[in-house]
Amino acid sequence: MTGTIEEIRGKTAGVKRPRAKMAPSATPETRPYWDAAADGRLSVQRCQACSHVYFYPRDFCPVCSSDLVEWIDCSGRATLHSYVIEHRPGPGFENDGPYVVAVVQLEEGPRMMTNVVGVEPLPENLPLDMELTVQFEPRGDMWVPVFAPAGASA
Repeated sequence: MTGTIEEIRGKTAGVKRPRAKMAPSATPETRPYWDAAADGRLSVQRCQACSHVYFYPRDFCPVCSSDLVEWIDCSGRATLHSYVIEHRPGPGFENDGPYVVAVVQLEEGPRMMTNVVGVEPLPENLPLDMELTVQFEPRGDMWVPVFAPAGASA
C-alpha cells in the first residue's frame, strides 16, 4: 500500500489488523522448560532434598527452600481443575475466540495454567476432572504446552 499518510489512514480506517500472538521468552531459569517443550516434552522441577515436584520454574524448592533441584519429564497426563471460556480474546488471539483458559493438575502434582484445545468451548464439554493430555503449539519461536481431552487427536 502506497500513498500519503492521510491516504493510507483513509484506506485503513476501520480495518482491524491482526496482531501477533504474544509469545513467551525464556529466562535462564525457564530455558530447560522451553527447550523440553521444543522437543515435545513437558518438564517440571523436583526438589532433590524433599522430593516436592513444582511448577513454575525457579532456582529453589518452594517447600523447603533447597537449591538442590532437578528437571524431570512429566507423563503429559493431567486433569482439568478449573477453567474460563474466554469470549473477549486478548491481543493476537482475535481470530481464536472463544477459547478455554484452564488450570490443569499434572499427574505429577503441580498445577499449571494453559489452554484446553480440541474441544468445542462449551461448559458441557469441559467437566472438571476430565482427563487431558499435553500437546504443543508454536507461538513465535517457542512451543507452548496446551492440553486436549485424552484420546483426542492433534
